[in-house]
Amino acid sequence: MGDAGDGTMNRPPRFAVSSSAVRDGIAIVAGPELHHIRDVMRLRAGAAVTMLDETGVEYCGHIRGFEQERVLIDVRSSARRGRDYSLILAAAIIKGPRMDLMVEKAAELGATELLPLMCARGQIRNPGVERVARWRRLALAAAKQSLAPRPMEVAAPVTFEDAIAAATRGRLGIICSPGAPALAPILGETRARDLIILCGPEGGFDPNEAALAARAGFRPAGLGPNRLRSETAAIAALSIAAAAFEEIAQGA
Repeated sequence: MGDAGDGTMNRPPRFAVSSSAVRDGIAIVAGPELHHIRDVMRLRAGAAVTMLDETGVEYCGHIRGFEQERVLIDVRSSARRGRDYSLILAAAIIKGPRMDLMVEKAAELGATELLPLMCARGQIRNPGVERVARWRRLALAAAKQSLAPRPMEVAAPVTFEDAIAAATRGRLGIICSPGAPALAPILGETRARDLIILCGPEGGFDPNEAALAARAGFRPAGLGPNRLRSETAAIAALSIAAAAFEEIAQGA
């Protein structure tokens, strides 16, 4: 949250770093993050910073100094941060900035993994490696901004059958379905901490996909009376799941 009373306003600014750029107690930051540190935040030598790498390790340190195309940071401590839950979003691939928005908000809301889903009624089958790489950059940037314990993993696009297979024993599978029982009571009843949510394209999942999910034990769940766009449905489902996880963590 952005509430100044939660202590986040007193934290050092947080940046992204590659795990391969941290060696012998020194982190080397270049590219867009150098621009952010030097030109946007206007930090100088001695400033305290934190950094998050793609594996979920957070580093704390101070800026040693700037070189022409990089900044050197003395790392004082590091720790691998984790979550006590698993929240997988398997969402139909949608067009352009709407998918970018979904990726960013999924990461902010605490999804641990995104499975870009190729399904029967989806408009996009193969987004290409460059677009998937962009989603991974967005997920890392969102983790940095939202103070998430680690970046959301973004998988290569998967088929509907592959997504179904991700619902291993002990993991609650949810398929978003208009008119189905509301999601929040289902999560309150099951107290699940290991969850996969299927969100379809604009036309929804086709009957064969719905039947396959039912045979695999997925429970249909609704997100309210209104017809939602794909990215809105994914964000709504994750918001409900995040609230349920918080209630469980607080012992409610």
